[in-house]
Amino acid sequence: MIMEDAVDPLESAIGERLRLLRIARNQTLDDLAGASGVSRAMISRIERGEASPTAQLLSRLCAALDLTLSAFFAFSEEAGEPLSRRETQTVWRDPETGYQRRAVSAPNTASRVEVIEVTFPAGARMAYPPETAKAGMTQHVWLFSGDLRLTIRDVVLDLRPGDCLYMSITEGHVFENPGSEPAHYAVVLDRGRT
Repeated sequence: MIMEDAVDPLESAIGERLRLLRIARNQTLDDLAGASGVSRAMISRIERGEASPTAQLLSRLCAALDLTLSAFFAFSEEAGEPLSRRETQTVWRDPETGYQRRAVSAPNTASRVEVIEVTFPAGARMAYPPETAKAGMTQHVWLFSGDLRLTIRDVVLDLRPGDCLYMSITEGHVFENPGSEPAHYAVVLDRGRT
């Protein structure tokens, strides 16, 4: 008996969401590839559910679509309920680093603020390029446990549990966990004035 690989429903939903967002913006695969720096072939594989995007790759695609990761993971466009129960919150894990992201805040509300819970494995590193299209967007990074090092331009900041860093997301930055345990933190994202 031949066993087929089980298809992860979230990975399928990510692919379908990417395809629908691209089409809604009248972008071809080539348009999105050019805007994001992600190859046309990779975008096509993600849309078909044949490839699982890394956090950095998904971040580049979202930037090209002028979306935050939280907005990307809000799979419904309908107005949302104000209560976000833990068991219904979208959890996504980066297949490359093991970075786990939980969308805590209720999706599709009128709030400019998004709350994300992150578990960042020991030794993990993720670099985000400047996102000038998101001018006015800021975030607070609040470390609950573990070690977290952020590099913003040439400034290196080591956060300790309880520390909270305010920063613009338009600047390029690097998240690193130099410790031996996972870092657990929250990101409170403000999408800016509308």
